[in-house]
Amino acid sequence: MYDIPNVEEKRRPLRQEFLEYLQIFVIAGILAFLVTGFVAQPFLVDGSSMEPTLHNGQRLLVNKFLYRFALPREGDIVVFRYPGDPRLRFIKRVIGVPGDRVLIRDSHVYVNGRRLAEEYLGGIKTHGDFGPVKVSAGRLFVLGDNRNNSKDSRYPDVGLVPVGNVVGKAFFVYWPVNDMGSPASARAPRRP
Repeated sequence: MYDIPNVEEKRRPLRQEFLEYLQIFVIAGILAFLVTGFVAQPFLVDGSSMEPTLHNGQRLLVNKFLYRFALPREGDIVVFRYPGDPRLRFIKRVIGVPGDRVLIRDSHVYVNGRRLAEEYLGGIKTHGDFGPVKVSAGRLFVLGDNRNNSKDSRYPDVGLVPVGNVVGKAFFVYWPVNDMGSPASARAPRRP
């Protein structure tokens, strides 16, 4: 009545199956290498220097591809290699780009004589005065959003960050899940 298929005829040789799985893993490995090497890379926020925008322990993706074609812009949240020890990565907000003059006075940040409207600070005041400093070619002036607890361009060991040290732009928080999305308040500061 019914033909029972021969199980032996249907079974692929174990060696062939192993080679197919190996091929899949090799292709996946190459794709992962290309993506993390050239397109996007995970990053762990370590510390409170970017609060209230980013928090300690958050995990995010960094777009490594974008800055191959364009320079970072004012307001971008970037990950960069710490100039004092390139093995370390810092995350800060770009405040000044080449040619800008940055000044901090009376709890406010000024770029080219205009005060920045920085709603993303959530009312946190910037203590102390700094500058003015002119951002030289190929450099960036960066600040943490938690200005009073941030090692940034105001400190000599960080200083003006070479554009070549920038790893990429923070563009997507993926952990914790309830924070998933683009970094909160990642918009550029406004000049009134």
